[in-house]
Amino acid sequence: MKVRTKRSVMKNGHSAKGADSGFFELRLYVAGQTPKSLKALANLNKICSQYLQGRYTLHVIDLIAKPQLAQGDQILAIPTLVRKVPQPMRKIIGDLSDTERVLVGLDIRQNAGPK
Repeated sequence: MKVRTKRSVMKNGHSAKGADSGFFELRLYVAGQTPKSLKALANLNKICSQYLQGRYTLHVIDLIAKPQLAQGDQILAIPTLVRKVPQPMRKIIGDLSDTERVLVGLDIRQNAGPK
């Protein structure tokens, strides 16, 4: 799995970054294309499209390809989701199948609401 970046774009064509305080920068650390890593990515894509539409960037980081990147965010287990922005940084370990746990863990519930 390659390192991929997904940048959400708002309806006016401008990048969502910096648009308002509701912007989220997320990193998902995985180890190749294992079933658990693929499930975490699928679950995260579903959560982001439902609750953060147009207000996030997602970086998928494969630690098999670039293990040195684990050090920056102190990744000890995979898959791990890291919310870099807004501060403070938050982490969730696992396949992200429990949507409620992800929303609470990343503190996006108050900003959430299906569109």
